[in-house]
Amino acid sequence: MGISLLISEITSLPLSILVVAINLPFLILGYSQIGKQFAIKSIIAIIGLAFVIYLIPYPLITSDKLLIAVFGGFFLGAGIGMAIRGGSVIDGTEVLAIHLSKKTGLTIGDIILIFNIIIFSFGAYILSIEVALYAILTYLSASRTITFIIEGVEEYTGITIISDYSEEIRLIVTEKLGRGVTIYTGKGGFGKRGEVLKSIDIVYTVITRLEIARLRTEVDKIDSNAFLIMNSIKDTKGGMIKKRSLE
Repeated sequence: MGISLLISEITSLPLSILVVAINLPFLILGYSQIGKQFAIKSIIAIIGLAFVIYLIPYPLITSDKLLIAVFGGFFLGAGIGMAIRGGSVIDGTEVLAIHLSKKTGLTIGDIILIFNIIIFSFGAYILSIEVALYAILTYLSASRTITFIIEGVEEYTGITIISDYSEEIRLIVTEKLGRGVTIYTGKGGFGKRGEVLKSIDIVYTVITRLEIARLRTEVDKIDSNAFLIMNSIKDTKGGMIKKRSLE
């Protein structure tokens, strides 16, 4: 989209046509690297975006550049994030971002931000430094929003539960929440030297952030004194968890 805007500014060609033409090579990459279904969804999404740009007039809401940058970035990031969660993209650089995010430790939002910093460095030369700086602020806002929508809403959390009622809690997790568990054998550490420490089963499971409240409620019904430890997890593979899909 950034490249399309710059070319449209220089050549006066219709933005709606440029959006489709410039994104086409990236969609071909998406077809070969990610999958056929992903490419088809993305083509439909980008063509739909082009029609919206061409057909719908947008009124001027504010002339404040800071508000435009921050809230424009928020809504832009929300649109991109929901498109990615739905298995498509509305900007060609997102195809590269999805591909590279699998091979690096960077998030999709961070990679898109890097791409756009490069693009708007050219924008600083073609337009002005002030416009480029506001554009970078826009994509900074957008990248944070993308990261939250893609990873934050269903952020994985590892839960360690220490309780005398570990078997009842295990059944709650597996039967009511439908999640897998791992049982560790441990010992209580609070005791005097030489004292035989009490053996205890420790329940460990991985759930999404949206399921934490329900799990805590169920555990409290069984053992209000249960000790819960929660750790954020970047991603998981395998197991009985709800996975996001790009295909």
